[in-house]
Amino acid sequence: MAKRVGVDKWLFFTTLVLVVAGLVMVFSASAVVDQEKYHSAYTFIFTQAIWAGLGVVALFVLMQIDISHYNTPRFIYPAISATTVLLVLVFLMPGSHHTHRWIRFGSFFTFQPSEIAKPVLVFFLAWFLHTRLAAIHDWRRTLLPAAVVPLLFIVLVVAQPDLGTALVLGGATAMMLVLAGMEWKILLAGFCAALPPLAMLLLVPWRFARLLAFLHPNCDARDPANAASYHVCQSLIAVGTGGLTGRGYMEGMQKLFYLPEASTDFIFANIAEELGFIGAMFIAMLFVLFAARGLRTAFRCTDPFARLVAFGITTMILLQAFFNISVVLSLVPTKGIPLPLISHGGTSLFCTLASIGILLNISRKAE
Repeated sequence: MAKRVGVDKWLFFTTLVLVVAGLVMVFSASAVVDQEKYHSAYTFIFTQAIWAGLGVVALFVLMQIDISHYNTPRFIYPAISATTVLLVLVFLMPGSHHTHRWIRFGSFFTFQPSEIAKPVLVFFLAWFLHTRLAAIHDWRRTLLPAAVVPLLFIVLVVAQPDLGTALVLGGATAMMLVLAGMEWKILLAGFCAALPPLAMLLLVPWRFARLLAFLHPNCDARDPANAASYHVCQSLIAVGTGGLTGRGYMEGMQKLFYLPEASTDFIFANIAEELGFIGAMFIAMLFVLFAARGLRTAFRCTDPFARLVAFGITTMILLQAFFNISVVLSLVPTKGIPLPLISHGGTSLFCTLASIGILLNISRKAE
């Protein structure tokens, strides 16, 4: 079969539709709060639109750069070093909500290094594994060295603390190792080894409260001080009141100082309330289509490095979408993970679009 000469148009337009839908819903979710807090209804949407524009530019630029430029130590080692420095630097910055996740330059520019860690981790694993596929069962020379950088990133992200992003990094790492040929019994052994530290992390009081709220969903939705229960209760109220067709765009009630983080972590709840089951399923199906085209690109690549990169980027984005929607629907305990391309957040939007630009470049060579 002849090689493709153009990018995957389905993947490209699905991405653009998700970005536009995100801008529309961020404005709806944030306008009233912005007006109250900043005296302008356009504060969040203005910054999100700027990041979206920069991200689209990055997408088009990276769509033109051949994937082979990333398959070299001259790129991998500086990328890992710079990311590690940034992940450490956040601890020297003023915290926000008892966390250290952002690097701030005054009040006009912030970015989140953990978002940069996601594509860098994918590149490292693809570079390290693509020449060792025949030796993937050698745990001493292949699997253990491959785990060093992911473990470093995960530990630094957990310390911020950001367990949700750490789980995404760990999940993507495991899936890339399985694609490279790692045996399932080794994956199971790694999962069992991770259970004790994960249990210790879950026993932290505020995480344990979230776990209890998940296991016992009966809660007092009127008590915002009980954040563990309040967040998920308000989210489920928003989803439930949306019905089939929703209240109508801009007509949602939960975003009016009831639903926390309505434009970020819980934006899918606002979508379900205003656009109903139909609107929520439309967004979900866009991610399904993105998954189908991204995985198609990965599995049709003959270049092992490109295949692993395409698979890693696709799974990293899908894991985030899965966790975000699952939190909104109370299928998993509450975690702060944005909905890719939809939630308000400049670093997340920019890095996701840049990663998709690389994925689109790979789609040119998919057979």
